[in-house]
Amino acid sequence: MGESAFTNLFVIGVVTAIAFYSGLQFDRSSRPEERLSSKHLYEEKRLEDGSKEYSIVLVTDLDHDSKDGKKWKSLVSRGFLRLSADKKSASVNFNPDNEYYVDTNIAAGGRAMELSDLAVFNGKLYSVDDRTGLIYQISDKKAIPWVLLNDGPGNVQKGLKGEWITVKDHELIVGGLGKEWTTTDGEYVNDHPMWVKHVSSNGAVWHENWKNVFINVRRAVGIESPGYMIHEAIQWSPIHRQWFFLPRRMSTEKYSEADDEHRGTNVMIIASEDFKTFRVVRVGSDEHKTRGFSAFQFIPNTHQNLILAIKSEERDGKPVASYASVFDVNGTVILDDFQLHGPYKYEGVAFA
Repeated sequence: MGESAFTNLFVIGVVTAIAFYSGLQFDRSSRPEERLSSKHLYEEKRLEDGSKEYSIVLVTDLDHDSKDGKKWKSLVSRGFLRLSADKKSASVNFNPDNEYYVDTNIAAGGRAMELSDLAVFNGKLYSVDDRTGLIYQISDKKAIPWVLLNDGPGNVQKGLKGEWITVKDHELIVGGLGKEWTTTDGEYVNDHPMWVKHVSSNGAVWHENWKNVFINVRRAVGIESPGYMIHEAIQWSPIHRQWFFLPRRMSTEKYSEADDEHRGTNVMIIASEDFKTFRVVRVGSDEHKTRGFSAFQFIPNTHQNLILAIKSEERDGKPVASYASVFDVNGTVILDDFQLHGPYKYEGVAFA
């Protein structure tokens, strides 16, 4: 073997050994999508008093008011959450000059852009339209269609009525109301809203039946059929390795569209990863029955022990107001319901 060939083999061997050793010591299982899925988009500012400010973004579901000529729109509002140094007080502020509309011309049944929830995934900000089932990337003041989600087991023509999004193990998980689809008088139609969708970083989708999960979650607070629970705010905590559910509505009685607006909750259900054990936590008082949780996120740098939540309120089928609150995983309230500006139904919040 010539000296040049020997040198090349030696260099290749050294490089291979370094790569192998480095993989063992540092980032053996890291893949590009894993690094991207955990990338945060928020801005953090430390103030002189030791408090911190985190940038937040909210999206609205304007329902019928989404229609704007030949397009449909959703309002995006930006602001910040301020958290004191001792983490015992918080405030939420918005700049009316820092909000804008995103729009689309893709609709289903004459409705669209009724955005629900937000998630940072794959280094990007996503939301889901609960009318078309489209996942949109929110970027540069635009809503860019990414993935279409079918309802139920995925073999139906109707799009998913997506209500919540979370990230678990490098997948985006999107779900619906978590209750059986019924008529306005509570008569059973199908189980389609009890399926969830797993979306990979490259947009591949697989469907999972969560019927037993949702039954066990509502059973944890003593609700059996024909009682029900409606979900719009579910998050996976990679730190606690637990699921957190903040139901919007629940009742031990049969579903009724007329009564549903007065069945808001102050309950948080925390479930083990395998959904075999549950803990029920009461968050503040239950005096505001017209308010229900529509979204929440864990506050950065709090070991996922503090939560920023959004509640929305409707009367006669129309949005009236939305409220922000901050509390810990044991239900201790740090910021009581703070009314957000405008008669909007905010259904998504993210630190971005």
